[in-house]
Amino acid sequence: MQRQAGQPVMVDCFWHPQVRPTDFILACGDGNSRLTSLRWSQWYPDSAVAEGFNVVNDCKPYCAAGKFHSYRVIVRLNAPQPWKKRPDLSHYTQLSLVYTNGKPDGFGQWVDLPLWN
Repeated sequence: MQRQAGQPVMVDCFWHPQVRPTDFILACGDGNSRLTSLRWSQWYPDSAVAEGFNVVNDCKPYCAAGKFHSYRVIVRLNAPQPWKKRPDLSHYTQLSLVYTNGKPDGFGQWVDLPLWN
């Protein structure tokens, strides 16, 4: 989706700015956690909200042999800051996941994660 002036972006694993992505990798190193089927209801200068799925590898007995499981989530983006790589762009630096129907083992119902910059 084309970016509008002043609109914050999400920075993906390949350092590309994205607005309202439908999919987003959370675990860049191994791809064992990603967001899919995102439907954005808000994308504002200070926050964004979407619904979708967090697809997570259970890594049992180890990650290469693990199975992926989908969990319905509400995604919130907050705390936009100037992007160090491209100071002309603002990017969200905080991501929160709220699991609405089941969650991965060891996760809380609400998870806050920093987004890279």
